[in-house]
Amino acid sequence: MCLGNICRSPMAEGILRNRIFLAGKKAIVDSAGTSDYHNGDKPDLRAIKTLSQKGIDISGLAARNFTVRDFDDFDFIYAMDFSNYMNIISKARNEEDKSKVAMIMDVVSPGNNRSVPDPFYGGIEGFEEVYEMLDEAAKKIAEKL
Repeated sequence: MCLGNICRSPMAEGILRNRIFLAGKKAIVDSAGTSDYHNGDKPDLRAIKTLSQKGIDISGLAARNFTVRDFDDFDFIYAMDFSNYMNIISKARNEEDKSKVAMIMDVVSPGNNRSVPDPFYGGIEGFEEVYEMLDEAAKKIAEKL
């Protein structure tokens, strides 16, 4: 989960779907934002381009808002940064909901709470950096499934 669901989280969705497919496994993967700023919008063109160059198509995704129902629909909920982590936790109904939420980079470096930087206000190189980080995390997540 990220703020608007047009950069980091749809990239994570596409990368994780790809990693799960390559691992020969199956899982339901979705992304959402903790705000409704971009509901219904496609991912940022720079995110689409970055993943397209890696053979991953996210052009058909549309931004949506995180809802309490997501706690029921998913076993794992990954936040891109601490602010979004807190926004998700604030919607948790109980400790079980909270136990499903983690910082995505903690699958790579447990307990470090490292954020995935928001590339929105920068250039294409920021999207490349985000791709590298998320691909590393997605590989670990796919291995654990």
